[in-house]
Amino acid sequence: MSAQATATVVRRPRRRKRNDDPGQAPRLSPLWTFVAWLATLAFFAPVAWMVLTAFHQEADAATNPPSLLAPLTLDQFSLLLERDITPYLLNSAMASVFSTLLVLALAVPAAYALSIKPVEKWTDVMFFFLSTKFLPLIAALLPIYMIVKDIGMLDNIWTLVLLYTAMNLPIAVWMMRSFLAEVPKEILEAAEVDGAGLPTVLLRVVAPVAMPGLAATSLICFIFSWNEFMFAVNLTATQASPAPVFLVGFITNEGLFLARLCAAATLVSLPVLIAGFAAQDKLVRGLSLGAVK
Repeated sequence: MSAQATATVVRRPRRRKRNDDPGQAPRLSPLWTFVAWLATLAFFAPVAWMVLTAFHQEADAATNPPSLLAPLTLDQFSLLLERDITPYLLNSAMASVFSTLLVLALAVPAAYALSIKPVEKWTDVMFFFLSTKFLPLIAALLPIYMIVKDIGMLDNIWTLVLLYTAMNLPIAVWMMRSFLAEVPKEILEAAEVDGAGLPTVLLRVVAPVAMPGLAATSLICFIFSWNEFMFAVNLTATQASPAPVFLVGFITNEGLFLARLCAAATLVSLPVLIAGFAAQDKLVRGLSLGAVK
């Protein structure tokens, strides 16, 4: 046996290092881990400050520099309950939930037609949806106000539902189109061979597969509707005012009630935080779906 053949026989494959494993996520260096935690704390610091201020008295919240060791109290939350914040929260919940459901009912079939069963010149259709977001909302406020006034829909919760639906529909169509494009065509063809119609395909085939995308889209539309202020403050008065309008009541000629405002903002933020925490796994999967081909 020659020396070259002997070398070939005794040569062993190089042991792959742990970091060379393609199935394992790369480890971050301690520096990048520190930077990530620092960025997280920087984003969370204003929220933590708001919650802490909500448990202080007005005199302690107005000090400069602020007093971190001031005594904690629940007086601000008691005053909020006395002012009856519940109707404002219910109005926000109704406007956000109904508009989100309506957006999904319209966006899913539209995204299905633009991704799985693409229409002609679907890119032009997508650009048209996106172009509706180019106009600033303040530019459309006056004509919308005149139309709503003429039809007698001022201070009506269903006016907000329709406006929030129109406001969030382009975003939902764009998001759902990218999610539905990842649905395997084979299962759709199998459903069609079995005789399933379009409603059955959407409800029993597409919806379970695209559930992370549906969760991400619905949560984003819910947050946008919950936080919307301009239409709410200009088109409502007493009956249909949502939670953001309630927060403005603490900015008066007598001054800014900072502790009470922080307490109200904490209560108003809780539904969105709870919804995001409950759907966090589907939200992460939905937002990252289709990012890596």
